[in-house]
Amino acid sequence: MKRREFMMQAFIATMGIGLLRWGTAFAAEEEIKEITMSDEEWKKKLPPQAYDVLRCEGTERAFTSPLLEEHRPGTFVCAGCGLSLFTSDKKFDSGTGWPSFFEAIPGHIKTKTDTKLFMPRTEYHCAQCGGHQGHVFNDGPQPTGLRYCNNGVALAFKPEDEKK
Repeated sequence: MKRREFMMQAFIATMGIGLLRWGTAFAAEEEIKEITMSDEEWKKKLPPQAYDVLRCEGTERAFTSPLLEEHRPGTFVCAGCGLSLFTSDKKFDSGTGWPSFFEAIPGHIKTKTDTKLFMPRTEYHCAQCGGHQGHVFNDGPQPTGLRYCNNGVALAFKPEDEKK
């Protein structure tokens, strides 16, 4: 092996390790700890409409969420446990009447198949507390082509300027 090739491979390996460490540090920024509470505890913690959506997989009426008009920089978090689910730069106006996003924070949601409306849909939940958020569809904008259609009562918004 020539010295130049060796140096290039060593550089690439070093950069790879650095990126892996950076990725691990970034992912560990918000640790996910599974939360389990009794039904009675959830009822005490959550307002009735949020309880219906988060714990009973209900749906809020379209065009009723104040989060539809939320356009400030920040993070949308689970209303049940506070886990960050979406960043404001991934939000878009889908015209459906529910807050919509084209990308979730990696590892912060879990999906399952829902057949309640006689056709399979992909339902998603908070990875930490299991709270129902909404459904994901393949009709969103690029770069993902996805539309995470979220119930507004299942979210809370944390403005970027409040984090500092």
